[in-house]
Amino acid sequence: MRSTEEVVESLRVALERVGVVLPSLCVDPVTGASQEPFALVELGRCNVQTAQRLADVLCSMPVGEELRARVRQLNRERRLP
Repeated sequence: MRSTEEVVESLRVALERVGVVLPSLCVDPVTGASQEPFALVELGRCNVQTAQRLADVLCSMPVGEELRARVRQLNRERRLP
């Protein structure tokens, strides 16, 4: 399993590839320092232009029933016990 830091970096790279930069993207310091098995990812704050860019990118992606089904499947598989 990848570390939370690795996941955050992967998300940062993926967002940058589509022109979105979330300047506050990081590992949540409270859960990152706790004994929790999975730290939370802090998406942080961004300006309205960045929020609009993110919305534009997400809305431009084709979302069909196949993608929705795959997301539901992944969510079920990754649920915490």
